[in-house]
This record gives sequence, structure tokens and C-alpha cells, in this order.
Amino acid sequence: MSCCNRRCGLIAGAVFGAVVAVLGGILIPVGDLIIQKTVKQESVIEPGTTAYENWAAAGAKVYRQFWLFEVTNPQEVLDDGATPVVTERGPYTYMTRYLAKDNVTFHLNHTVSFLLPNGAIFEPSMSAGTEEDKITSLNLAVAGAYSAIPVELHSVLETMIKTTNSSLFQRRTVRELLWGYHDPILKGAVGFFLDYNNTYDGYYNVFTGKDDILNVGKIDMWRQSRSLGFWNDIYCDMLNGTDASSFPPFVDKKEPIYFFSSDICRSVSASYEETVNLKGIDVYRYSLLQSTLASPLDNPDNKCFCSNMKTTKNCTLAGVLDISSCQEGRPIYISLPHFLHGSPSLRKDVLGLNPDEEHHKTFLDVEPTTGFTLNFAKRIQVNMMYGPSKVITVLKKVKDYTIFPLVWLNETATLDDETADIFKNELMSRIQMLEIIQQVLLGVGLGIFVLCLIFYCIVRRSHNQSKLA
Repeated sequence: MSCCNRRCGLIAGAVFGAVVAVLGGILIPVGDLIIQKTVKQESVIEPGTTAYENWAAAGAKVYRQFWLFEVTNPQEVLDDGATPVVTERGPYTYMTRYLAKDNVTFHLNHTVSFLLPNGAIFEPSMSAGTEEDKITSLNLAVAGAYSAIPVELHSVLETMIKTTNSSLFQRRTVRELLWGYHDPILKGAVGFFLDYNNTYDGYYNVFTGKDDILNVGKIDMWRQSRSLGFWNDIYCDMLNGTDASSFPPFVDKKEPIYFFSSDICRSVSASYEETVNLKGIDVYRYSLLQSTLASPLDNPDNKCFCSNMKTTKNCTLAGVLDISSCQEGRPIYISLPHFLHGSPSLRKDVLGLNPDEEHHKTFLDVEPTTGFTLNFAKRIQVNMMYGPSKVITVLKKVKDYTIFPLVWLNETATLDDETADIFKNELMSRIQMLEIIQQVLLGVGLGIFVLCLIFYCIVRRSHNQSKLA
């Protein structure tokens, strides 16, 4: 009778273990559905959600570090036609994106429009010098006028240069070069980022994700248009992806992410590089591919970005993007710092550049469940072009068209410790707890089931042997 009770108890234990294991197994898809539902609800851009709170506010502090290129041999370039030699000065650091989105307006088609205020506050403690440091750099007016004025009128530019006592290079303060100064040739203000302070980027019009979470954050229109209109090509003028501050949730690392950058007047893609741990949170690191700024020979998709056959050597030059079409015709070229991934000729025409993948690449760290960008470094270099002239004295010794580096910047932001703790406690800890409960129930249930089954077999075997005896 006692043997029967033991066997019945073991059978009951095995059944209980199986039930617990099944419950754990059921919780896996059910738990995933709960997680997906919660994340989708909180990812919609509308008042009351986690996404909206982060999206509407200024968010994490964004800094722009500037390194300016100083010409060390300006007189030799003018007198002897020597190759320019540069050295970088910096960083000069500014806090930017410290203002919340402006004119936020929701629309009936599940989109929201807004403006991004621009501003820069100098951070002396994070800088290598002051805004009054002087730098010998390219004369923006001479380089700009050289491209804007037809060759037939170069004599006019020559007169303007001489009467204003200007030259190919000039010595200015960091503040003047970055934010503007009065130029005697143009009789107006010029600067690397003249139109940045106290202006706006946008209007942006993005999807809220209310009707389709896969569209959340994706740009519907920029400056009230669904096409950029800079490149005279349907493909190159496309607005793809988000503004890179976030992406739709449940990111698949096998797929590239797309985003638009107004700084370079085009959309780009980034591919998964590795998973890194950011303050206790696993994030996917995405970086730009080398093909992003490759020549059309290596990446035919870039053909529509090539507009000047002379300066790009018949569209064979890699590593630079001519954005004059979105800069009112000014000869401005965008590249990665120190011409990273650029054609070797770029670093032969200007000496002193040393590209480094680790320090000069652009990357984003995206939390895969929510799609939030928790850390990023956008690194770009601003360059201008000048070339030879038989009339303009300061350009007579120039041998060929030169894409000259002016400044490179590192725009970066990362979540602070407090936000990281909130993120882990509010979302990640709940997800991890649910996963632990699933695994514990499944493991304990299977363990009880197997142990009870083994002991049942042992008891039954002992009972049979005793009967035979």
C-alpha cells in the first residue's frame, strides 16, 4: 500500500512538474507579446508616452567639438606653389541642441511637425583654448568668389583682392571663423557656420507611429517637401528613415538603418558593427559604410551625387560630397575627418592629414528593443575648393583644383547615469524579470518532472523485484 502511495505521489509530482514547465513555456510567447505591446504603446510619439517625453524635451546634452585646420606654410604656397601643410587645432567645444523642439503640431494623418532650434554655447572647460585663439585658414571669400565668378571676370576678382589687401589665406579668431565676420571683399558676413546660431532646422514632419509602429519617427516631409530637390534625381533626393534620434522598435541587426542628415543634405544608411555595453545596457553599434562616400565607380548609386566633373576628376574621386547645390552655390565639400575613406590624392594635395577609423568614423548606439539612440558620434569635415588661375595673383602658383579642409566636428551625446538607471529600472529590468520567471518555471518544472519520473521508475523496478523474490 505504501509503495502504491509513493508511485502515485511521484506520478502526481511528475504531472505537477510538467504543468509548471508548460506554464513556463506558455509564458515565453505570452511574455513576448506583453513586451511587444508595452514597447509599442510607449514608442508612439504622443503626449503621455515614454517616447514623447524624451522626444519633445531637449534630452541629453549634445556637444559639438571643432578642430580647425591651420596652414603652417601659407607664404610658400603663394610664392612657390608649395603643397599646403596643415595641423589641427582644438577641440573647441560648444553645447548645442539645448533647446526643446519648437512649434510642435500634431496632424490628422498620424504625423507631427516641429522645428529644431539651433544654438551654440562655448564650453571653456571642455576646450583646448579660447574663442580668441587665432588660426591661419583659407580665405572663404576668395575661394567662394573663385567658383562663383566666371573665368572671364577673374580680372574683377583680382582687383577686389588687391584693393582690399586680401590673400588666399587669412588669420582670424576661432569665433570669427566658426560664427562669422565681416569680409571686405564681399562686404558682408561670412563664416563656417554663419547661419547656425538663432536659426532653425526644419520644418520636420514625422510619423507618430500611432497607426503603424514600424513608421514611428520616420520623416514624411522636410521643409514641407517629400523630396530634397538638391540633386535633380529621384533616388538621391529621397528622404529615407528618421532623423537618427530614434528608430522603430525591435531593431533587426541584419538590416541597415536609414536616416536623414540636414548637415550633408542627403539620406544615408548605417550597418550593424557590434553589440556593446553602454552603462549596463546592451546596444547595437551602427556605423556608416565606406561605400557611403565612395566614387560612382565603386558605388554606382552615388552617380547622382556627382555634379562637377572637373573637381571630382570625372567622378572618380572618393570620400567627398559636393553640397554646393544646397549651399547657394558655395564650393563646399563634406567628407569624413582627415578624408577618412577618401582617395589618396586628397591627402597628397594637402599634407598633414592622418585619418583614423576609431577617432574619425560616425556611429550610433541603438537600444534594439525600443529603437532609441542612446549614444552617438557624428563626425564630418567641412572643406572648400579653390583652383588655378592665370589672372588672379594669389592663385597663379596653384597647380590643380584643391579641396581644402577647413574644420572637422564631432557632434556627440550619450545618456547620463540617471537616465540609464531609469531606463534599466523602467523597462529593461521588467523584461529581464519576465525572462527569468519564464526560465525558472521552465527549468524547475522540467527538473521536477524528470526527477519524479526517474524515482517512479526506480520504485516500480524495486517493487517488481520484490514480487519476484
